[in-house]
Amino acid sequence: MSAAITRRRLLLAAAAAAAAPRAWAQPVERKYRVGWIATNSATLREPQALAFLQRLGELGFAEGRNLILDRRHADNRIENFPKVAAGMTKVQYDVIFVSGPEVTLAAATKASRDAPIVVVAVDFDPVSTGDVASLAHPGGRVTGITAQQSTLSAKRLELLKETLPNARKIAVLSNEQTQGQLSVVQGTARRLGLDTYIADVKRPPFDLPTAFAGMTREKCDALLVLGSGLFVPLRSQLVGLAIQSRLPAMFHQSGWAEAGGLMSYGFNFQNMWRRGAEMVAAILRGAKAADTPMETPVSFELALNLKTAATLGITVPQAMLIRADRVFGAT
Repeated sequence: MSAAITRRRLLLAAAAAAAAPRAWAQPVERKYRVGWIATNSATLREPQALAFLQRLGELGFAEGRNLILDRRHADNRIENFPKVAAGMTKVQYDVIFVSGPEVTLAAATKASRDAPIVVVAVDFDPVSTGDVASLAHPGGRVTGITAQQSTLSAKRLELLKETLPNARKIAVLSNEQTQGQLSVVQGTARRLGLDTYIADVKRPPFDLPTAFAGMTREKCDALLVLGSGLFVPLRSQLVGLAIQSRLPAMFHQSGWAEAGGLMSYGFNFQNMWRRGAEMVAAILRGAKAADTPMETPVSFELALNLKTAATLGITVPQAMLIRADRVFGAT
């Protein structure tokens, strides 16, 4: 074999060896870091939270592959949010996702000076608080969905009265997050000719047995539980106390009716969180929060639990059954 052929073969072998790593190497997929702030740990396990994760996965962002989710919560205490924010300041986030009252968004803005924020704003208006310039043109680093619970409180009381036409006195369970809803309910009650008993349990830990004892003492005919993330970890206890106290109860979201509450009326939380996931994904792909219009839910759902109605000896009007979007406990 000639020296020229040998040298040629060596050169080809060297070239193949040099090319091999490039041919077989897989591109390193970027990992995105998303901060997630909630009122309590229970919120992070709710069906809407699972819907958020599922939608992110459908859009190509999944934990264990290209997404790092940093879950933080305030242990159901509003006063803990500054500590939550302080614990996030040294982390570089691509997006921060928050849900709940205004205090959760305030925590997100303090947690990072520049990370874009997607919020599911429950019962506050980010325009009036100054967090966005307008819904159509947020203009800063905050966008998302805004859902006004207060405006629906009147409708909830009207539906409760329609279901229980003989009701005269309504107990209203409130806490420090729900003052806007409470004022709406009180005005609506006066318009409907209803008396109210306000059980304001202030802040956690809530003394629910004492609150329900007061409702029984005041001979209330029904109960309206105002919408609050602070009540979420106590859902089973709240529903159980309502049934034990023989109080037909109205709640703000269908998960409560599914858990045994008589009825609920409000936003479809799972759809809202899925839309939040879509906004997070868009920003991870390069969209700007400032140019992403905020949205408001346009549909609401009425849910009934017929098993609870039977337990309480209530005949749900046919008109209400026809209007219901979801019915639980039907035989």
